[in-house]
Amino acid sequence: VIHKVLNDITVDDRAIIIGGDSHTRMSKGVAFGADSGTVALALATGESAMPIPDSVKVTFKGKMAKHMDFRDVVHATQAQMLKQFGGENVFQGRIIEVHIGTLMADQAFTFTDWTAEMKAKASICISNDETLIKSIELAKSRIQIMINKGMENEAKTLQGLIDLADERIAGIKSGEQPALAPDDNAKYYAEVVVNLDEIVEPMIADPDVNNEDVSRRYTHDVIRPVSFYDGKPVDLGFVGSCMVHKGDMQIIAQMLRNLEKQNGSIEFKAPLVVAPPTYNIVDELKAEGDWEILAKYAGFEFDDANPKTAARTKYENILYLERPGCNLCMGNQEKAEPGDTVIATSTRLFQGRVVADTAEKKGESLLGSTPLVVLSTILGRFPTMAEYSAAVEGIDLTAFTPLEEELTTKFGSEKAVPVKVVEA
Repeated sequence: VIHKVLNDITVDDRAIIIGGDSHTRMSKGVAFGADSGTVALALATGESAMPIPDSVKVTFKGKMAKHMDFRDVVHATQAQMLKQFGGENVFQGRIIEVHIGTLMADQAFTFTDWTAEMKAKASICISNDETLIKSIELAKSRIQIMINKGMENEAKTLQGLIDLADERIAGIKSGEQPALAPDDNAKYYAEVVVNLDEIVEPMIADPDVNNEDVSRRYTHDVIRPVSFYDGKPVDLGFVGSCMVHKGDMQIIAQMLRNLEKQNGSIEFKAPLVVAPPTYNIVDELKAEGDWEILAKYAGFEFDDANPKTAARTKYENILYLERPGCNLCMGNQEKAEPGDTVIATSTRLFQGRVVADTAEKKGESLLGSTPLVVLSTILGRFPTMAEYSAAVEGIDLTAFTPLEEELTTKFGSEKAVPVKVVEA
């Protein structure tokens, strides 16, 4: 709920949000994770006191390759950041100000959600006016669906959010309150510049849970291109968690169509578990026709009228369409078989969380993009670049182009001076 539903219904880019989860992140507004006592105090008083750390500015340059997914950009950001700053995780304990610009809120959340895994205190997306309006309109439509389903309360909270969204859009269009932007003379602890031209292969993140340096196990991933794994077998794939959005489900559907057209039929050589983000998104996919091909190739499709009575511990080489939710990502619902090599779209897979070790083999939890996960399970191994490129041919994975102009308020005359900056 806190990751997907609340992200859908957040309508104000100037909102300050706190939640009792380390992954409290939104793609509109600035969101902090907090302890339950702090959240309770905020609910009771409308106020909260906390130290505010320095910010780190993240911008992008270059051009994104058509066969790359935004998850690859997320992973490459970590690799390039660590390289730029000599291995120092400058995100840790700070607020990440990511200049997304043209990326819709659904995909922008993939970045802000991931900042929690880099131990950032909070994050905020800086969008341009046009993109922000589109994101708020999308939020409005999903709130309206909730109202239509009878989820409104006596206080008309959901309608109040729609009214707030309309007010925010009017402020943007009139120019009285444009999209939130930093002051022109803002100072940063560091500035990270992500070069999109360097991202030419799908990027895989290894949480490195067996690193001898315990402090680096959960603050630094080892980022490698898919070619590093060179046909390594895959035992199970998972597409789900708060890191995915409706677009990921559409990518799966289009990949199945592509592979069906190329090969005549599709056979999975490793299990693929898919958990849609929300029920609303499932309804949208059914209305638009994408759910049909997912169901066509599914060996299991969730049915809330006849739910499973036990968590799954054994898997066949089929596509599992699970009910919306966390599923494998949480580790306390279902798990992969011990010793499996798992490629997943999850946030961070802690040791033993999704896959346990065996006496013969340690379980592996590797993180990748949706198209990479899907193709790896169909092949039963990591793909070559030729196989990957063919599978995503014609699919609009991420429509993201960095803005050429600076997103600032243009207040003040001083040029922003970061405390520490290293050019890519």
